Amino acid sequence: MTDTVLLALVLATFAGLSIPLGASLALWRVEFLPDWAENVWRHGVMAFGAGALLAAVALVLIPEGTARLGAVPALSWFVLGAVFFAVLDVWMARRGGQMAQFLAMMMDYLPEALALGAVISGDVPTAVLVAALICLQNLPEGFNAMREMKGPVGHPPLWLFAAMVPLGPFAAWVGLNLPDTFDPAVGAVMMIAAGGILYLMFEDIAPQVPTENSMLPPLGAVLGFALGLAGHMAT
Repeated sequence: MTDTVLLALVLATFAGLSIPLGASLALWRVEFLPDWAENVWRHGVMAFGAGALLAAVALVLIPEGTARLGAVPALSWFVLGAVFFAVLDVWMARRGGQMAQFLAMMMDYLPEALALGAVISGDVPTAVLVAALICLQNLPEGFNAMREMKGPVGHPPLWLFAAMVPLGPFAAWVGLNLPDTFDPAVGAVMMIAAGGILYLMFEDIAPQVPTENSMLPPLGAVLGFALGLAGHMAT
């Protein structure tokens, strides 16, 4: 059991480290690209992250949450999650906050780390694959969150993103140690996160993706979803 716990903590930490890595990449300017090309590239990365988030909702959070709750409770928690984050988004907007992508990243990272811990005791190869997918999803999400949160005085501190890393191992440890009687609670967390992510995606993230005369951002979204789909098929 000790080896399983250690493996869960290592995998979740590995997945979480891509958050500050992605955020640090957002601080770099691609000097050799003209402004229009850099703009298209950044929008493409944002769309890729949105596609990965959508895949997490459709292929991980909703199926896993529904399996633990049943149809009616799952739907109820899903709608409640969307309403809750709609209210939170309005409250933050009135105070000048720009954290939709950051919130979506947290709502993706933590429930998936919880799921990683829940499956690792019975299926280590699947847990390793889940960790790799979380890592690949977190990279563009960290990038987008850092870009979104840039204010008049500059970007937020990188330590804010680094501070999220230990939350993943903690969530994995919780998922590994929760008894089966807590399955409905885990399902509710997943459905709330799914509803919140979907709301934030169409309210704040998707409207920022399009650029004129470029197909890269829409293709980026498709590739991001394809990444999640590939992982789902592999498991």
